[in-house]
Amino acid sequence: MSQALDGMQINLSMRDIDTTLVLGRTLNFRQAAAQLHLSQSALSTQIQRIEDALGVRLFDRTTRTVRLTAAGEVFMQQAAALQVAFRDAIAAVSGIASAEHGQVSVAALPSLAARLLPRVLMAYRQAHPQVALKVRDTLSGPAFDLVRAGDVDFALTAADPQHADLHYQPLMSDSFLLLIPEGHPLARARGPLRWADTAGAAHVSMVHPSSVRQYTEWAFLQNRIRFTPAFEAEHLTTIVAMVECGFGVAALPEIAAGAVAQNGIVQRPLIGPVAERSIGLVTARNRSLPPAAAALVAMLRQYLAEEAR
Repeated sequence: MSQALDGMQINLSMRDIDTTLVLGRTLNFRQAAAQLHLSQSALSTQIQRIEDALGVRLFDRTTRTVRLTAAGEVFMQQAAALQVAFRDAIAAVSGIASAEHGQVSVAALPSLAARLLPRVLMAYRQAHPQVALKVRDTLSGPAFDLVRAGDVDFALTAADPQHADLHYQPLMSDSFLLLIPEGHPLARARGPLRWADTAGAAHVSMVHPSSVRQYTEWAFLQNRIRFTPAFEAEHLTTIVAMVECGFGVAALPEIAAGAVAQNGIVQRPLIGPVAERSIGLVTARNRSLPPAAAALVAMLRQYLAEEAR
């Protein structure tokens, strides 16, 4: 620890602080030396060096007594607080380094936040009860922005080549289904439906910049069809409710469709083409994950691997 006072450079270490505090509490060179595992002469030399560095006497000593000076009393109060702060800092850093303390912030697509994350987070909480967890359920575009800004440790979202400055690692794929109101002509189909066959139906779609909307537009473009939804909504629950009420059909990824309770709705796979949304882990290229966040990612990978079996 180096401190400049009135042009004078003072260099003291935490060992110097600890040494001074031990002597200040015992006021006995023999006892203090024993606690510090030093000889009395070595302790006396160290205290003299500390006082020389400070330019003030901290202790008045005779052959029989040791007493704190006025400066020593002030130094003891401040040094004790510094010692506590230093030890707290070490404990805090050690806790973070061991993934046992701190906070993990995650951005995730609403469907993942509702269907996938709760199970993983529950297991993580049991293993790391002292780590605070924060989930930001948001659309794909904002999820990338949160990682870039450092507001979250990582994101679980759909791939997007527009965000090449961030690192994306695929974890799973998510196929699209068509949600159809019961009684709708398309509900009569027994098997998969082609995207082109649904073009004449009224579609309820996610708004931009949703990855669901992007994949839907891409699938129709493969059939040289420009996608123009009849209705748009931002939240899955709204889209599903509109389908239930007969507003139209909705193309959604399987995970998203399974994240919302449905009544009076028929699901059919979509083909021609088979649209599979890539879901992956987004992290900043220039920042390593804190140990607590890395532990959550490892648990997430393990969960997905077990689900894939």
